[in-house]
Amino acid sequence: MVNSDHPAVVAFAREHAQGATDRERAVALYYAVRDGFRYDPYSLDLTPKGMQASTVLETGLGWCVPKATLLTAVCRAAGIPARLGYADVRNHLSTERMRQSMQTDVFVWHGFSDIWLDGAWRKATPAFNLSLCEKFGFLPLEFNGVDDSIYHPFDRSGQRHMEYLRQHGSFDDVPLEPMIADFAKYYPGMGHLSSALQSADFDADVSREVRG
Repeated sequence: MVNSDHPAVVAFAREHAQGATDRERAVALYYAVRDGFRYDPYSLDLTPKGMQASTVLETGLGWCVPKATLLTAVCRAAGIPARLGYADVRNHLSTERMRQSMQTDVFVWHGFSDIWLDGAWRKATPAFNLSLCEKFGFLPLEFNGVDDSIYHPFDRSGQRHMEYLRQHGSFDDVPLEPMIADFAKYYPGMGHLSSALQSADFDADVSREVRG
């Protein structure tokens, strides 16, 4: 699913991997993925095709796992070693529709990228695009290629945001089978959840709840 040899992935990396060093190129790719593709957790497609990096390029959106898959793929296409990391997180600021559908605020298998820069693995989380952060009051995640870019525990107003509960480790490709198994375990209404969310508008829900 990290199809770094896909022509569209290669072209994206060639266009956006700007800089004289791997660190500069990785940072440029991070921001190109973070802000160039709309975060949409309602667009849940757990097929191999739906989880591919190239699919994010095709649709222009994705949730945390596909967006991390894209960042990992374009880093590899640019010659920068990268892999995928996953953790279970408690999300204190999801939409009401998601909370009602999932019946929990725990998001299992939250995805991020692990990028090899200057002799160490650096975590990079490109999920939330800047416009969404501004709308929802999130602190945007920045990445400098030196420090890990992981979710903030609090938002701008001091409310709880993200809490890391469990690390799953690092993977060369999307571990789709265990991911689907855990989704079925923790979200027993998965079929209904997927259809209910895909028929809704995440940005509209965010705007409505922020206004409220």
